[in-house]
Amino acid sequence: MAKPISVYDLKGLNCPLPVLKAKKRLAAMRPGSRLWLETTDPLAVIDIPAFCSDAGHQLLETSASSGGHRFLVERGSNA
Repeated sequence: MAKPISVYDLKGLNCPLPVLKAKKRLAAMRPGSRLWLETTDPLAVIDIPAFCSDAGHQLLETSASSGGHRFLVERGSNA
């Protein structure tokens, strides 16, 4: 049985804090681990995908949520 995916609440934070905090949180996780990021920063729809691409993480899903966005990120193996 898959373990539940953690949710990291980054709502209310503005660029660059969501990416910086996500980077730190993902660095502490094992490769292949997944994390939901919840944001309200409008720039997150640009910043989070760019961060994942640059850092070697996989962006598995993006969805709009009330007042913001959710991103499902899988930690890369060489990140």
